[in-house]
Amino acid sequence: MRVLILEDERILAISMQEFLEDSGYEVEVYNNSEYAFDAIYERSYDLLLLDVKVAGERNGFELLRSLRKVNISTPAIFITSLTNIEDLTQGYECGGCDYIRKPFDLAELRIRVEQAIKMHCFSSLDSQIKLPLGYIYDTKRMELSLDNKSINLSKTETKILELMIKNRGSNVTYEMFWEEVWGEWIEPTNIRVQVGTLRKKLKKSFIKNVRGIGYKIDL
Repeated sequence: MRVLILEDERILAISMQEFLEDSGYEVEVYNNSEYAFDAIYERSYDLLLLDVKVAGERNGFELLRSLRKVNISTPAIFITSLTNIEDLTQGYECGGCDYIRKPFDLAELRIRVEQAIKMHCFSSLDSQIKLPLGYIYDTKRMELSLDNKSINLSKTETKILELMIKNRGSNVTYEMFWEEVWGEWIEPTNIRVQVGTLRKKLKKSFIKNVRGIGYKIDL
């Protein structure tokens, strides 16, 4: 998952970058809105983290308005010290999906980043998500296919797959399986058995084992 940060506080920007990279994200940092706009226009990102008061002709709100006008729908979270309701309203009206007030804990940042990416992944106008090795997942039909052939999955296998698709590029831990697939704690051995059954229906390298942590699907 690739994240762009627009932040002119250098120490904060570095802290955010290092934290997100340690969490498995690719991160690019800009301190000027015009440089950030050019990068977003030329490359694909999964999430934008935008400060509001930054150098450049446009502030963070104006930058996102400009992106939405050219049909760039990448989810965006505003990170700012602005706290009044007018600014909060403006952030959502120009196309932001969340708002983090400074100062904040980096653990909160990770939670909000993960949630924004998940929500965007499964609310896209395009219901067909392209996956590694030629697989395609249809979010409306809840159907995985390869070479236009549907792969028969059980309800639990579909939940496991969707969780990993939402977090593709990042590790999916056993705790995440407990919370989002089963809704309760179960033996890690049972999770490995269920994932193993799913993997037998797919190409060997599609779902990767992350020893001691869980599993992942690459971008």
